[in-house]
Amino acid sequence: MESIYIPHLNRLPNSTQVVLVADRLPELDTLTPIQGEIKVTHQVTYLEITARVETIMTLTCDRCLSHYNYRLKLNTSELIWLQDTGSPHSSPPLDKDLESEDLVESLSPNGHFHPHIWLYEQLNLELPMRNLCNPKCPGISVTVETPSLRLTDDRWAALSALKDINGNMG
Repeated sequence: MESIYIPHLNRLPNSTQVVLVADRLPELDTLTPIQGEIKVTHQVTYLEITARVETIMTLTCDRCLSHYNYRLKLNTSELIWLQDTGSPHSSPPLDKDLESEDLVESLSPNGHFHPHIWLYEQLNLELPMRNLCNPKCPGISVTVETPSLRLTDDRWAALSALKDINGNMG
């Protein structure tokens, strides 16, 4: 995926570029290539990014440590504020009802948007906090062994021998 030069978005129809995704990200170990699309729209003072992608990953269960396949689906959108790094945070656009908290990320209006970095971050946010191969996973089976009667102190050896003799008589 190539970087998108933000000023060039205004030259496209509807100021929108659609990036078709059918590739792997080297930083994310997936079984299948990531499939879907990312749509980047220039909205004058912010970028509106929507994505619908999916892939399959192999995860390790937190309870039993077995490996299982997990279908990772991403259907999200994000608004990225366009501002020069030196300029103060101005008010949000008037054509949409936005809270200033909605625009946490920011990019330079003359900079680049990197869809592969954004996609990597979004997919990582979609990974489950607890990896469970199934909700009723019993976990690792633990067998409890009876403690050994072997003595570690040789001073008790005579008593142990006497106990064995009495045990065999009765």
